[in-house]
Amino acid sequence: MRSLHAPIDPDLTLAQAVTGSVTLIIPTFNEAGNIAELLRRLGGALPDPEQLPCEVLFVDDSTDDTPAVIEKAAADHPFPVAVLHRETAAGGLGGAVVEGIGRADTDWIVVMDADLQHPPHLVPELVGEGIRTGADLVVASRYISGGSRAGLAGSYRIAVSRGATWLAKGLFPRALRGISDPMSGFFAMRRRVVTAETLKPLGYKILLELAVRCRPRRVAEVPFVFQDRYSGESKSTAREGLRFLAHLASLRSATPLARMIGFGLIGLSGFVPNLAGLWLLTHAGMHYLPAEIVANQAGVLWNFLLIETLLFRDRRRHRHWADRIGRFALLANADLLLRIPLIALFVARFGMGALPATALALVTTFVLRFAATEALVYLPRRTRS
Repeated sequence: MRSLHAPIDPDLTLAQAVTGSVTLIIPTFNEAGNIAELLRRLGGALPDPEQLPCEVLFVDDSTDDTPAVIEKAAADHPFPVAVLHRETAAGGLGGAVVEGIGRADTDWIVVMDADLQHPPHLVPELVGEGIRTGADLVVASRYISGGSRAGLAGSYRIAVSRGATWLAKGLFPRALRGISDPMSGFFAMRRRVVTAETLKPLGYKILLELAVRCRPRRVAEVPFVFQDRYSGESKSTAREGLRFLAHLASLRSATPLARMIGFGLIGLSGFVPNLAGLWLLTHAGMHYLPAEIVANQAGVLWNFLLIETLLFRDRRRHRHWADRIGRFALLANADLLLRIPLIALFVARFGMGALPATALALVTTFVLRFAATEALVYLPRRTRS
C-alpha cells in the first residue's frame, strides 16, 4: 500500500490515488427512512475495500427503530457497518461525532449526515483531495465554484445559513481562513490532527468546533451540491439556533482575556434588569433603598444565567446549581461592600478625586470579582488522592 504521505501522481485515477483507511462517521437521530438508501449509495460510491479500507460507524441518538434498521441493512454490504446507540445524547449531533472520533483508529475520518443531503459519491473525492494536496482537513463546500445550496428549503433557511456563516467567519477569521462553508457537516479530516479530549461540541456544527480547537495546518475544499432530504424532517430548529449561538460564545471565550471581556459585557447588560426592577418596585410603593437591594438581585440573576450559558457552560458540572448561584450572588453583593472602602482608601491615602477613585474602584472590584468567580464558582474542586 502506498504511504499516506507519499506524493501523488496527478495522472492517477481517483481510486488509485486514495490510500490509507477511512472511518465514515454518521450521526443519526430518527433517520430510519434514510438508512437503506444511504448504504446502497455508499456501496456504489466507495472503491474496492483493498483500495480504500473503509468502515461505517453510525452514532445513534434515536428514539425510533433506526438502530434496528441499520443492523438489518448492514448485512448486505461489503464494508463493515457498526452502530453505537447512545442512551444520553450528550452534546447533540456534534457530541455523537466526537464519540465516533474517539473510537476511530483509521488514517482518515469522514463525517456526513444520514439524510442524503450530502452526496455519498463524494466520500472518496474528499479523502483523495486531502492526499493530493497534503491537507489535514477537506471541506465539502456549497459556496465555491461548482457548489450549490439548492437543497436548503426556502429563503428563510438560506438567510439563516448565510448569516451563521458570516457570523462564524467574522468571529474566527484566522481559524476559518480558507474555509468558505464552516457550517458544512460534510468533511474529511486526518485522524492524527484530532484530539477528541479537547472537543466540547454543542449542537450539530461540529466542523466549526474542529476547525477552531484543532487548528488543522492545511485546508482544502471540494464543491458539492446540497441535495433535498430523502426522507423525514429537518432537525434544524430555533432551539438548535440558540445552541449554535451559545457554542459560538463558548468558543470565542476560550481564553482568560476573552472570558474577562465577556464577563464585563454581561455585567454591563445586567444594568437593564436592575433598573427595570428598581422602577417597578419604587412605582409599586417600595422605599428606594430596599428596592435597590432587591433590584440588584435581578441583575445578579441575569448575569448568572448569561455567564452560565455563554462563558462557563463546560464547567457547570463540578458543583450543584444551587451552590453555584449562592456563591455567585455572594460575590456579586460583596462587590458593593468592597467598593466603598476602596474609594475611601484611594481618596484618603492617595489623594485622588472622588470620580477617578470611583472609576479605579470599579475596575479593581471587577477584576477581583472575575477572578473570584472563576476560582470559587467554576473551577473544579480538588479531590484527594
